[in-house]
Amino acid sequence: MHSNECIGCTVTECKYHAKTVQQCTLPHIQVVKHGNECSSVEHTDCGSFVKG
Repeated sequence: MHSNECIGCTVTECKYHAKTVQQCTLPHIQVVKHGNECSSVEHTDCGSFVKG
C-alpha cells in the first residue's frame, strides 16, 4: 500500500502504518472521541486503528 502524505502517524503497531515513513496507508481515517465532549487531545483516538 502507498502511504498517505496527508495523514501522519507514529503508531507502528497499527496494521495501516506505512512502516518506511511515519504515515498512514488509509485514504482517510475516522477520529473518535471519548464521552460527550472533548477538552483535550487525550479525549480522542484514531477509530481506524487495527492491531497489526
